[in-house]
Amino acid sequence: MHEGKKFIHELDVQKSVELICNFIKAKLDESKTNGLVIGLSGGIDSSVVAYLCAKVIESEKILGLILPSKTTSNEDIEDGILVAENLGIKYKTLHIDELIDPFPKMCPECSNSALAKGNLKARIRMMLLYYHSNSMNRLVAGTGNRTELLVGYFTKYGDGGVDILPIGDLYKTDVRKIANYLDVPKKIIEKAPTAGLWTGQTDEEELGMKYDLLDKILYLMADENLAIKEIAKKLDIPADEVLRIKNKMETSKHKLSSPSIAQIR
Repeated sequence: MHEGKKFIHELDVQKSVELICNFIKAKLDESKTNGLVIGLSGGIDSSVVAYLCAKVIESEKILGLILPSKTTSNEDIEDGILVAENLGIKYKTLHIDELIDPFPKMCPECSNSALAKGNLKARIRMMLLYYHSNSMNRLVAGTGNRTELLVGYFTKYGDGGVDILPIGDLYKTDVRKIANYLDVPKKIIEKAPTAGLWTGQTDEEELGMKYDLLDKILYLMADENLAIKEIAKKLDIPADEVLRIKNKMETSKHKLSSPSIAQIR
């Protein structure tokens, strides 16, 4: 039943785009920086951020970094290039595998799990973004959305390590609306979201839920402050599923906070 219901949250797309563009401009002015660096994954989030940034400053002041590994699909690389070329922004493709390969040798006793390797990729990408931004006196524009931030679906000090989050207050369903408004290529909007951290990985499979339903749960929980049972009844889903998302939110709060400081005074 929940899939057929209209999403409770309604977005003023044009106003949202204006607010985000004003935010980007204000942060550039405050920081006295010369432009922006963006990681172009070929996905909808980074594409929307790139399109928004291109509305604010000249294309030559934006650098897109395409940072593939062995587990990045050719389609994602091609789509990252497509976005850069559509917007006329400079871009570089830097393969990161040779930066990843030494780590297991430096820590032979480590498990080298899929999670550890995936987070390592995200953190290496962050370092490359900041190396370029520091060298060019630019800001790193992050691509995280509200859905991912609330459930902690990002790597701390990886894709979570950025200067600004232009779409950080937009749910994934909102990002799709913005993408259509900005004329992001349909193929990018419609393909399955993936972080590309391991072969065959998709966001929704890892989250265990479609974004459309997840956004409804998060909106009712975070914005409307409804109780678990109320949300389950409203969306006609098991309360255990709502509780699972609630637990994700609780256990990932540390990712959005500064490191805890031991108080001695």
